[in-house]
Amino acid sequence: MIYSRIDLHKVKHQQMQGGWRFLMDPDPLQLDMLYLTYCRYKAFPSYMPVFKSEYTDPSNDLIGYYDDYDQLIAFSLIRRYDNQNAECIQFAWNYHDPDLRLGISSLKHEAALYRDRKFKYLYLGQADEYKSEIDGFEIMGPA
Repeated sequence: MIYSRIDLHKVKHQQMQGGWRFLMDPDPLQLDMLYLTYCRYKAFPSYMPVFKSEYTDPSNDLIGYYDDYDQLIAFSLIRRYDNQNAECIQFAWNYHDPDLRLGISSLKHEAALYRDRKFKYLYLGQADEYKSEIDGFEIMGPA
């Protein structure tokens, strides 16, 4: 696997003005159903569950994204390792309107959000092609 990250010093994207918020008291069942909908839409042959403890771990940020009717349509789970490094662990959405490209717009938002919080890097895991649309995208080299 080829790993990637975002150098947040190079991010020019701006945070979304609305339609999102940190989830402080998440409903694990609602998030699990959203994740299941996402996995089914993507037709993953196998998937790793998201555990309830991950939703409530104080080292993780849980960001909810909402439609115009204030219905939760997506979430991002981000692990903070320290005050400079964070990793996007999981993103899921219901694909009710694929033209929104919510995966990309949420990642741009999160890059700007963590840049504004003075983080240095946002780790992305696998270096998927779509992630290269994000300012500061980097392929991580060998050890």
